[in-house]
Amino acid sequence: MGLLRPTIFAFACALAVTAAELHPVSDAFIDHINSKQTTWTAGRNFPPNTPIKHLKKLLGVHPDYSVNSLPRIKHDAEIIARLPESFDPRDKWPNCPSLNEIRDQGSCGCCWAISAVEAMTDRVCIYSNGTRHFHFSAEDLVSCCFYCGNGCHGGDPMLAWLYWQEEGLVSGGNYNSSQGCKPFSFPTCEHHEPGYTGNSTGDKKPCLDYEYVETPKCLKVCDDNYGVAYEDDKRYGQEVYIVIGEEQIKAELFQNGPVEAVFDVYADFFNYKSGVYKYVEGDPVYGHAIKIIGWGVEDGVKYWLVANSWNTDWGDKGFFKILRGENHLGIESDIVAGTPLLTDKKMI
Repeated sequence: MGLLRPTIFAFACALAVTAAELHPVSDAFIDHINSKQTTWTAGRNFPPNTPIKHLKKLLGVHPDYSVNSLPRIKHDAEIIARLPESFDPRDKWPNCPSLNEIRDQGSCGCCWAISAVEAMTDRVCIYSNGTRHFHFSAEDLVSCCFYCGNGCHGGDPMLAWLYWQEEGLVSGGNYNSSQGCKPFSFPTCEHHEPGYTGNSTGDKKPCLDYEYVETPKCLKVCDDNYGVAYEDDKRYGQEVYIVIGEEQIKAELFQNGPVEAVFDVYADFFNYKSGVYKYVEGDPVYGHAIKIIGWGVEDGVKYWLVANSWNTDWGDKGFFKILRGENHLGIESDIVAGTPLLTDKKMI
């Protein structure tokens, strides 16, 4: 009995620990989320010993970010009235494979840039009716847009789109793809532990091995094997604008394709696995940029369908759903998008 009392005492003390004191990717915090939420399921996405500083590194939108200086687009009421209850762009534009792609920012805090080039890539295909496939380079944007922010240490999504319009961006595939002018130079790394998620292959080097990441130098040359000059490879945006309000965002997605959005991440989000995410518990962490591609309703709950940039091991094969229509965590406040310039700018 003398050995039992300390055990009981320790168990009682553990029960007394508040949710705020739990590590954001611990089993105890995941269990706590699932005991409180009703619209989504939490699960293991990261090793339980993942440092909080590493989780913060995956987020990279400057806290003073705002799109208010951009022009605002408004869609006609007739278009809005005809919008379906749910929409997935992969059904409408099946010849645009980038709509299925989940990129991996690795250990670089460049969500602001990756989400931008993802949407730009989708829109070139959509605006060309599936005849043009130009994979915009995240590397080019992260390394060469000096006024966008601090590269791998955070940036401004609005300025990313303006850079596309004013300076243009070259092509570039994912890490080790040898695709395009400037492929992504950061290795696809394992945010997760093999055995904790069914999607993980376990063949990636742990992200924790890349704790300090420097922004790549701006090299205005293409890879030697690409065969196209840097300036000749650039493609531009014709117009950049903002979209405000749930129905306007839906109309924009339906008419023109994915948009870039920003929302405030809280600790529970790192553990999303399925369902419609709605904040339950945890401290605020930082702003995160993502790509909204569509919308729908699940068990009576309205949602946005979103592509994240933490590779396909995270969440629902890299995608997630988040509460729609209530500007949850600011998801509907800072929507930015643009029209691609499909003609050669040199000819205008």
